[in-house]
Amino acid sequence: MIIDDGIVFRAAEEKDAGILVKLYDQAARWMRKQGIDQWKPGEKDAAHFRGKMRDGEVWLAADPDGQVVGAYELWWSDEEAWGVQPPVAGYVHRLMVDRETAAPGTGLRILEHAEQRIARTGRERARLDCVSTNPRLLAYYQGAGYRVVGEFPSKQAADGRVYGVILLERRLDV
Repeated sequence: MIIDDGIVFRAAEEKDAGILVKLYDQAARWMRKQGIDQWKPGEKDAAHFRGKMRDGEVWLAADPDGQVVGAYELWWSDEEAWGVQPPVAGYVHRLMVDRETAAPGTGLRILEHAEQRIARTGRERARLDCVSTNPRLLAYYQGAGYRVVGEFPSKQAADGRVYGVILLERRLDV
């Protein structure tokens, strides 16, 4: 358990899969209300998050009272979007914030936690991708210090639809 500026971070456990599904669905509904066509409610189930816990890392962020306010997945490779890469980066996916309970700035604190986790492994870069039709999210990541390093125009979703993503990375102090 890591306490960081009032946010308590802990690795997710299998029993947390339902919480992660709820966070994902809340985020997906919020995106839809904002006119952002990215995540879809019901698209990620408990099996998805349990699989990510086995294959990589999934982290929960909670307030001091234990209320979960956000989460993210951390992968150690992402060949689908980035191709085969040397082991110099960690890949942040599904950064989620509970917009009803999280304090302002929680998303950035979660992102910083991910960067610290990556740096602790000796990897010098944090990477993520952003759907190319979401300029607001792109600006958010750029404001957090990420720079565009490429684009992958034909990523395929689980439902078969094809969409483009912008590839971003940030150098870390290791």
